[in-house]
Amino acid sequence: MPELPEVEVTRRGVAPHIEGRVVQAVVMRREGLRWPFPPGLSGLLVGQRITHTDRRGKYLLIHFGHGALIIHLGMSGHLRVLPPGVEPRKHDHFDLVVDGADGQQVLRLHDPRRFGAVLWHDQQEGELGNHLLLRGLGVEPLGEGFSGALLYLQTRKRSAPIKQVLLAGDIVVGVGNIYACESLFQARINPKTPAARISRARYERLAQAIKEILAAAIVQGGSTLKDFIAVNGQSGYFQQSYFVYDRAGVPCRNCGAPIRQIKQGQRSTFYCIQCQR
Repeated sequence: MPELPEVEVTRRGVAPHIEGRVVQAVVMRREGLRWPFPPGLSGLLVGQRITHTDRRGKYLLIHFGHGALIIHLGMSGHLRVLPPGVEPRKHDHFDLVVDGADGQQVLRLHDPRRFGAVLWHDQQEGELGNHLLLRGLGVEPLGEGFSGALLYLQTRKRSAPIKQVLLAGDIVVGVGNIYACESLFQARINPKTPAARISRARYERLAQAIKEILAAAIVQGGSTLKDFIAVNGQSGYFQQSYFVYDRAGVPCRNCGAPIRQIKQGQRSTFYCIQCQR
């Protein structure tokens, strides 16, 4: 599943091609994805100018003067920017056609498993941050509001393992499975440790590790395990830098001990039995 770095890579890729441009057409090749496409979406968007793009957690936000599109890539989705006239492939479900000084461009959503989403939030409904999908999200890990002190204060009554607390997204958003495993390894914290038992000093290390891991992943184009590709069709290569994720049984790059794989909340967790005591 695309995580925060992959969504941010996507946002940075599409922004120069759509920001400031006027929507010429909206093409929907089915009734919806995980949820139905918003009724009357073409009427809402055609003739309207895209003011800017943004990201909240794993949601890509395309802003207009009267509201915003909320796009989620689901488990297998990706966006491409294409010239007009490119025939849609199977699973190309949604197009946003925009016009600019250099002609039309097509923002196309490809989603084989159809767990993604294209939703609309109207400005008349209030602040975008109060949208049902966004209101419960924690702070952005790359923003100024995220710190070890925040993690420490918010986990004093959390008995769940720290890996599960990170994935929950209500304290810090967007730290998905891959990057939680890698960050906990860099901070030398066992993923099974109850969140309330971790000291403030160790949380400071963890917060710094999360920031560094996510920033490095964005620079490297995210991770490409199966489905994700960037807007330009290229694969990310952060997976070449993994220390623990998807390396079960392989010697640790630091100490040589075998990387262990366990299940936590139906998700695979990878960690070093020596470095993460």
